[in-house]
Amino acid sequence: MRISRRQWVLAQAAALGLTAFTPTWAAEQALNLAVFPEPKSLLVGWGQTGPDQLVNGNIYEGLLRYDAQLKPMPGLAESWTISPDLKTYTFKLKKGVKWHDGDAFDAQDVVFSIDKLARGVNPRARVALASVDSVQAKDAYTVEIKMKQVFAPFIGLFDVSTMPIAPSHLMDKVEISRKVPDVPLIGTGPYRFKAWEKGSYIHLSANPSYHEAGVPKIKDVYYHVIPDGASRAAAFESGKIDVLPGGTVEYFDVPRLAKLPGAAVTTQGWEKFAPQAWMWINQRNPVFQDLKVRQALNAAVNRDAMSKILWGGYALPANGPFQRKTAFHSDQVKQASHDLAAAKAALKASGYKGEKLRLVGLPFGETWARMAEMVRQNLTEAGFNVEIVSTDLAGAVAKAANWDFDLAFTFMYQYGDPALGVSRNWTTSAIAKGSAFNNVGGYSNPQVDELFARAASEVDPAKRAADYASIQKTLVDDVAAVWLLDLNFPTVYRSKVSNLINSSIGLNDSLGRASIQP
Repeated sequence: MRISRRQWVLAQAAALGLTAFTPTWAAEQALNLAVFPEPKSLLVGWGQTGPDQLVNGNIYEGLLRYDAQLKPMPGLAESWTISPDLKTYTFKLKKGVKWHDGDAFDAQDVVFSIDKLARGVNPRARVALASVDSVQAKDAYTVEIKMKQVFAPFIGLFDVSTMPIAPSHLMDKVEISRKVPDVPLIGTGPYRFKAWEKGSYIHLSANPSYHEAGVPKIKDVYYHVIPDGASRAAAFESGKIDVLPGGTVEYFDVPRLAKLPGAAVTTQGWEKFAPQAWMWINQRNPVFQDLKVRQALNAAVNRDAMSKILWGGYALPANGPFQRKTAFHSDQVKQASHDLAAAKAALKASGYKGEKLRLVGLPFGETWARMAEMVRQNLTEAGFNVEIVSTDLAGAVAKAANWDFDLAFTFMYQYGDPALGVSRNWTTSAIAKGSAFNNVGGYSNPQVDELFARAASEVDPAKRAADYASIQKTLVDDVAAVWLLDLNFPTVYRSKVSNLINSSIGLNDSLGRASIQP
């Protein structure tokens, strides 16, 4: 008997036990989301991958939230002032906020989180904090940050994904290292950590003592770990999943799922992240120190086909290191378009002798797997010898962090400003083995370093724009990496879920203010 694709994926969901899951509370009081890959860690500071932040951004909080135009909104700080010279930032904290264990939140938590935790574990925040002279608690509910020098986008640093606030009473004695410490998941957010059944689901429950009236509006949130894209789609079709976050649904499934009764699709909630995908070139490999080899890589890759065939138009070909939605993106910068003849000519003129190149893909589903195959095919046609290295998320992160690759896919968030989310990938000072979220490729150019530093401390937008345009041109001319796509992730959800996205980082801090209509 022949079965339809829909019947097959529903059967797959049943095999994973999804159809048997029934909460003990009323259905309208629970929200079920898919998550993939399974988070590595949910602990504030250490949980920095996309899946980590999807969950822990609703357990923990930042001083501020940001709207779709990236304007700051109150979070744990109810108000803030900035001195005219941009060198003093004063935050007035909310009073009466409790940690999930009942301890009171105060200024010491903020000082610890910024001055110790963020400096120790977050390479992106560390770049910005290099401009900070001091972080002081002026009283129990006032924090003053003094700058050594101006850091133009500093006020954009305080969302939960960038500068989460941690409980100092639990963590001030913790060793700040790459090893994740054994600390309970205690935040101030609208949801409390309840349970994590590895390989199955993560359960968050409503915080009854949350500091904002009427929040949260949904009693329980479940993140279901579903490794297979077809099974995630089936779980949505069967009604067991209410939300397929951006990145968890295969792009070829979006049009079909969008036509289901009561289904909706949005690309909102990525404004601050501005995700971009590229292929790292390990600049330490002697093969890649030949500019013509890098130029051949760049010309061989067919970004238009990726955009249209694999991503259904939701992603657009990248023209350089600044995502289109990131401030100071220059559309005057032009990288090589797909030109197989030019790629072959550049490779023939280079010193490449057929050395095998290891391409480490990203284990984020079928779309990414197909993209790795497409790139391998493109490069093979140009004359490269490429082997795809398949691994899980932990393995991919470890290989990038330890420079164990020749070529490697990544996608990273840019946080609205190049000083917040771009410079960390291309400056010499951000080369640090052990982190997958800094200058993994090892590109180093003193001119680029100087321009990034100058632009970050410049107040005049026109001067910043000029410096950033020069940076983009230099990086593209040097082929510091092979930039692939400016990503735009569609979220598929039940239309009965209202206000699902209410900030510029979307599901990563929005669930407390969402509600389910009867």
